[in-house]
Amino acid sequence: MSDSQVTEAGSARGAGAVGRLLAFAGQRRVLTYIGCVLSATSMVVGFGPYICIWFAARDLIAVAPNWSAATDIAMYGRWALGFAVGSIVLYFAGLMCTHLAAFRCASNMRKRATEHLMQASLGYFDTHASGALRRVVDGCASETEGLLAHKLPDTAGSIAMIAGMLVLFFVFDWRLGVACLVPVVVSLACMFYMMGGRGMDFMTRYMESLVKMNKTGTEYVRGIPVVKVFQQTIHSFRAFHDAIDEFTVLAQDYAVKWCQTPQALSLTFISAAAVFLVPVVVLVVPGETDVVNLAANFAFYAIFSAVIPTAMTRVMFMSEAFQSAADAVTRVEEALAAPVIKAPAVPKIPQDNGITFEDVSFTYEGADEPALNHVSFTVPAGSTVALVGPSGGGKTTAASLVPRFWDADSGCVAVGGVDVRQMDPHSLMDRVAFVFQANRLFSQSIFENVRAARPTATREEVLAALSAAQCDDILAKLPDGIDTVYGAEGIHLSGGEVQRLMIARAILKDAPIVVLDEATAFADPENEIKIQAAFKRLARGRDGIPRTVLMVAHRLSTVRAADKIVVLDHGRAVEQGTHDELVAAGGLYARMWADYERAVSWRISSAERGVA
Repeated sequence: MSDSQVTEAGSARGAGAVGRLLAFAGQRRVLTYIGCVLSATSMVVGFGPYICIWFAARDLIAVAPNWSAATDIAMYGRWALGFAVGSIVLYFAGLMCTHLAAFRCASNMRKRATEHLMQASLGYFDTHASGALRRVVDGCASETEGLLAHKLPDTAGSIAMIAGMLVLFFVFDWRLGVACLVPVVVSLACMFYMMGGRGMDFMTRYMESLVKMNKTGTEYVRGIPVVKVFQQTIHSFRAFHDAIDEFTVLAQDYAVKWCQTPQALSLTFISAAAVFLVPVVVLVVPGETDVVNLAANFAFYAIFSAVIPTAMTRVMFMSEAFQSAADAVTRVEEALAAPVIKAPAVPKIPQDNGITFEDVSFTYEGADEPALNHVSFTVPAGSTVALVGPSGGGKTTAASLVPRFWDADSGCVAVGGVDVRQMDPHSLMDRVAFVFQANRLFSQSIFENVRAARPTATREEVLAALSAAQCDDILAKLPDGIDTVYGAEGIHLSGGEVQRLMIARAILKDAPIVVLDEATAFADPENEIKIQAAFKRLARGRDGIPRTVLMVAHRLSTVRAADKIVVLDHGRAVEQGTHDELVAAGGLYARMWADYERAVSWRISSAERGVA
């Protein structure tokens, strides 16, 4: 891409960002336009005091040294005060308008992003970090708020100021105006050099490097406990160090190699704008017939030249502001483009609670290989089917497709003979209870944590669910029992205990379909026994009718009694059958079972030697 193309792309991105931002402001976008007009008008009115100075200087020079003869000086002072006050009032009114629009825009951005994310497929949150989403919802809205409230009206004012300057340069004395115009042209040329073309590309890479450094630094700080435990301080710091070095080199290259000379040249010229007036006056005085008027013009331009650095500095930050806005609104739009669970126009009702996978394929965004590749199996209503296989085989992905955490790329995932995409999403979620490997408890009481599954449940029903999930020993050791707030005053639970609370939540929901994903992953032997007992209660339901259970497990001891076992390897269902059938077949499952038995035998032998 050429420098001109980069410049055009950057400008279009910035200009387009403002229009996309204003779309979030709704009807209040008109306040932004009004605010910008008022800001621009304020800058033009702000020239009034300088013009009054010119009139005052002209009258004083004309009657010098008899200053008392200049009778209109007081009037010029009052006019100058009026212009100054008027400029301030107009600018304040403009900011009030832009702030109202900016607040509405930021509020709508947060609301729309939050509402959309609430409807997004749950799998989206597995691939997008909560910190990044929080920055999108809150940080990007805050950035755009500052742009619309302050930088946009200031930009309008700066443009008006520059236009007014160009007019005034040639109103009183075009020769002195040209002298003042020289530093403006040089400064603008330097700014376009720094911010256009390769400069814009430099700025883009600079911001990307800054984001990378901040992200790496956050990850490093969060991982310090693990790093110290495994004595990997040097190795773990390397990524952070490399990110810092990359950012430092890029910042130095941009500041020293790219910006140093043009920035110094720009600041020198605009700061010494009045210097250019002197040689012009020296050259024109010999032939000037109206020296008084020339002196008044010189005084005006000398004082007015102090405005030039302010105007040029504002222009300097225009490009950065628009680029930041473009980045922020792009991130928000990416969040708004997150896939959502769409409800069919005419939802279908399943005949029963059986689950069917029919030639299902699914590939994660950005992945080279499919996570599931033409997978087919059935889970009859009231039966228990286990998904086993090597890590990365697609077990969790298959379980996630049942509640529509993701939608299959091809094939059909059906419940009761109905494609889950043809079901009402709320009805589908009501039919499924989940107990996954990664579970979270809210900073609420145990009672409220469990009752989240069914907010209308009574205290007695919650206690019954906790008892059925083998949680009586957990409640017994908590200071306030079921009313103990999790995470408060050092109240924490082990992974196995948290899993049992999650099972209690699923028991309370009493859904006809149960999905278990590595639910015993963090359990010690004692907790695993209690969790298995809780599973049996969960699979039976409150009414005693067997539930449809789809379980993912690495511990083969937990799936031996399953009605059917489906072995997934590299996204394909390579084997299906009962435990005895698969062992007799001598395939992948048989080898996994043999490895499991050797591991168990080793642990028993080791324990015996330890006892001896």
